[in-house]
Amino acid sequence: MKRVPVLLIGIRLLLGFVMIFIANSNFAYVRMILVSLMIFGLLTDIFDGIIARKVGVSSEKLRRMDSQVDLVFWLCVGWCTWLLNPEIIIEHQFAIISIFVMEGLTYVFSILKFGKETCTHALLSKLWGVTLLIAFVSMIGFGHAGIPFFLAVFFGVIGHIDVYLIICFLPKWTHDVPSSYHAYLIRDGKSIKRHKWFNG
Repeated sequence: MKRVPVLLIGIRLLLGFVMIFIANSNFAYVRMILVSLMIFGLLTDIFDGIIARKVGVSSEKLRRMDSQVDLVFWLCVGWCTWLLNPEIIIEHQFAIISIFVMEGLTYVFSILKFGKETCTHALLSKLWGVTLLIAFVSMIGFGHAGIPFFLAVFFGVIGHIDVYLIICFLPKWTHDVPSSYHAYLIRDGKSIKRHKWFNG
């Protein structure tokens, strides 16, 4: 069981590239297959952390690996969306570029302050992940952006602002910080409670 979290992270990394291959293929039911794999990928992301904490192998190295694989996985999903519906990406290019810039800035701010990338796994970031899934299901599965895309952008902006504040408040690098409020408490030397399912 102690190897399961790493296995799930590896599966998610592989899934991203498999999805790009499928999106480039002539397989039947491509969109349905991609949506199914995307949901499976999100499930691996949920359970790798839960299992790691359950069996006592959650560590800085594992959490950082999880964060970076998440980034690669969602970039692959985004690439699949471009392959299937380039018109959606072009129509919303400024919103997408803004999110990319905000994501890049989290790395810049964290590396400048702590010398390593951020790894907060904040609750708002997790909520953004859910809205991303819904948006990509809508775009890849049905070729529609609409409200799901708007919600993903909205929570993407809010989630990134929360991460900026976490980086600002933390006196030293720490992984699994639920929110900027928790980071503020850490800065004041107070203990925080992490949810066992999300940041335990």
